[in-house]
Amino acid sequence: MAVNRVPVLKRCRSLGMDPIYLGINKKSTRQLKRSNRKMSEYGLQLREKQKAKFIYGVLEGPFRTYYAKAKKMKGMTGDNLIILLESRLDNVMFRMGFARTRKEARQIVGHKHVLVNGKQVNIPSFLVKVGDTIEIKEKHKKSPRYAGILEATGGHMIPEWLDVDSENLKGIIKEAPVRDAVDIPVDEMLIVELYSKN
Repeated sequence: MAVNRVPVLKRCRSLGMDPIYLGINKKSTRQLKRSNRKMSEYGLQLREKQKAKFIYGVLEGPFRTYYAKAKKMKGMTGDNLIILLESRLDNVMFRMGFARTRKEARQIVGHKHVLVNGKQVNIPSFLVKVGDTIEIKEKHKKSPRYAGILEATGGHMIPEWLDVDSENLKGIIKEAPVRDAVDIPVDEMLIVELYSKN
C-alpha cells in the first residue's frame, strides 16, 4: 500500500491546516514560505481534496469511489461525500475516543480488536450504519493501551450522532452524521467542482 512519509506537521503546514483535526495536539512554529503568487482556482480545489484525503487517510482510488457513491445518493454531493468519510469505521473509532488519531484507529481495527454488532471487523474503511454497535473485544478491554487512550481522549467532544460508553469501550450509532456537525476545515464544494470537470 502507498504510504505518505511526509512528516504530519509539515503536511499540515503545506495544506494550511491545524493538526488538531487529526487528533494531534502539537503546533509547528515554522512558517510556510510562499511566493506571493495567488493560488489558481484549480490549486484551491486540489488543496481541498488533498486536505480531505489527508484528514481521513484515504488514497485517490478509494476517494474517487466515495465521490461516485456520494453523487448517486440523494441530497448534496459534497455533504454526502463528507458523511460517507465520517461513516468509516476507523473515523468512528476516533470520534468515539477509542483512538488518539485516525491512524491509530486504523491500526486497532487492522489488529482485529473491534466488533461491529458482535462480529469482528478488521477493515478500516467498513461503513457503519445507524443502529450499529461498535466495541473493543472483551479480551482487549483491560489492556493498558486503552486506559492510556481514554486518558488522552477523555476531553474530546463526542459528536451528537454517537452514544458512547467509554468505561465499557462501547458505542452506538444513534443517527447518521450531518455535515453541519462535522468539524473539519474542508470546503467540499470545491472538491465537487474539481471532480465535475473530469
